[in-house]
Amino acid sequence: MQVPRDAVLLRIFLGEDDKYQRRPLYETIVLKARELHLAGATVLRGPMGFGHSSRLHTAKILRLSEDLPLVIEIVDEEEKIKGFLPELEKIVGSGLVTLEKVQVLQYGDNERKPRSG
Repeated sequence: MQVPRDAVLLRIFLGEDDKYQRRPLYETIVLKARELHLAGATVLRGPMGFGHSSRLHTAKILRLSEDLPLVIEIVDEEEKIKGFLPELEKIVGSGLVTLEKVQVLQYGDNERKPRSG
């Protein structure tokens, strides 16, 4: 699979405890992205954060309910990401979703790295 040099980065910010039909929301999103043949998805777990409600989420030992912040990052061509957005809107009830232009320097093997010598 090829990803063009000029691509977009979709970021979805949510909580670890967020669910969609009793399944973790982050799993649902990643599996849907895979089903739609997007280039890839990564889930990042944050040790601390807050969002719209200003409620602090932290991984401190004394906290019983962590609900840590998660960020899902998906990079692909703009057309494919924009085609994924209606699916995302169906399953994400709350949270922050951002889109930004990026330049892909490498994807997969080293096909984009300049050769030396």
